[in-house]
Amino acid sequence: MTTTRQTAAGVTVPDTKLAREATELVRDCTTELVYHHSRRVFWFGSLQGRNRGLSFDPELLYLGAMFHDVGLNPQFSGSGRRFEVDSADEARRYLQGRGAPEDSIRRVWTAIALHTTPGIPEFMEPEVALVTAGVEYDVLGIGYHDIGAADRAEITALHPRPDFKRRILETFTEGIAPKPATTFGNVKADVLERFVPGFRRGNFVDVIENSDWPE
Repeated sequence: MTTTRQTAAGVTVPDTKLAREATELVRDCTTELVYHHSRRVFWFGSLQGRNRGLSFDPELLYLGAMFHDVGLNPQFSGSGRRFEVDSADEARRYLQGRGAPEDSIRRVWTAIALHTTPGIPEFMEPEVALVTAGVEYDVLGIGYHDIGAADRAEITALHPRPDFKRRILETFTEGIAPKPATTFGNVKADVLERFVPGFRRGNFVDVIENSDWPE
């Protein structure tokens, strides 16, 4: 299910060739759940940017939002890398193939790679900060009341989130369970600990104490 409507809550999706082609690519290669989630991340990130008085490039924010979860796709299950890096690399390939400026590519790559690393993106470029802000709003409900109920309802009417909490956790689990070591030191270890029997998260202290250094 897709929609031709491009404006909600006073925010409009950039009408550029890069944005249009990214929409089609992500819509075709991800699930409906991830597609709708990615679109909402753009809207919520944009509104949080407005709330914070940030000046940002809507096209770069949109591209970061749309690509941020493509690394959860099954073709990456054997990559051995964090899904965030797989997602960021796909965005980089897309942008490089279309001749995007290097600074734009760097911003989008960084925004995606860091979107599950709390405490850092908020201090970086606005596009980096706002991809994370959009993800945190849609997935975790951080800053939920920063956006009014009418705007929230307009966005979720355009991109619904039925049974989203359960379904996104299932998507995370399926995307990262085949490469559990990639969750070391990041929030996705919580997902595997809850949903994958027998998973044991890596421990930073154990790594230090069990290293080859004699003391």
